[in-house]
Amino acid sequence: MPEPKSIVGAPCWVDLTSSDPQRVIPFYSGLFGWSADTNEDPQYGGYSIFSKDGKPIAGLGPQQEGNPYGNIWTVYLASEDAAATADKAAAAGGQVMMPAMVVGDQGTMAIIGDPAGAVVGVWQADQHRGFGLVDEAGAPVWFETMSRDYAAALPFYESVFGWRYDAIGDGDEFRYSQAKIGDEMVAGAMDASGFLPEGVPSFWQFYVGVQDTDLALEKVVELGGTVVRPAEDTPFGRLAAVADPLGANFQISSIQQQ
Repeated sequence: MPEPKSIVGAPCWVDLTSSDPQRVIPFYSGLFGWSADTNEDPQYGGYSIFSKDGKPIAGLGPQQEGNPYGNIWTVYLASEDAAATADKAAAAGGQVMMPAMVVGDQGTMAIIGDPAGAVVGVWQADQHRGFGLVDEAGAPVWFETMSRDYAAALPFYESVFGWRYDAIGDGDEFRYSQAKIGDEMVAGAMDASGFLPEGVPSFWQFYVGVQDTDLALEKVVELGGTVVRPAEDTPFGRLAAVADPLGANFQISSIQQQ
């Protein structure tokens, strides 16, 4: 069971904002074997932790009144000081969508937008340290931003989070960089300007590992979800895009080639 390394500037958590959390819990439990534990303390707003083998995998929170953004997954990057990171993001051409906010004794969060418009969370850990399990079936295996302004996004994350890059494609058909912190590969950035449909902004996405992508897609449909992009063989595994019964999108990837 691979346990994640704690790396400042790297993805450390994902959570789902859902218009009906109780409806989607059976979907994720059936697909990945996750169990959900809801914190009944009112200060946490009904937030649940998805776990696998007793280790935290992801969060689930209800859509808040007045917040139009529901049924969407958010990726969080680790920070030693969420408020300072938000300030750095604003200075680097980004936008502070939600200033740093203390979440009980769990940590401090902020939400920022990069110069291309992709929204990403910032997490300063206290009691909640983030992922308890990665890089296996039922756990996160990769994170990336699909960017409409790749040239602006790369220096932003370099300035704010200390990323360095290895380009693995630099042509018009495929322009992609893998981000590193020290010697650790932590995330990816894709130039998506040539293929994102009109009206679809830049965004962050993540992948959950599965033993068999095709069988997982059958299970997605059986559980009431949808296949957004069919399975495709790539150098990084057999990948597909899916959505839960309320339309929250995420990716799955076979783990054989991880």
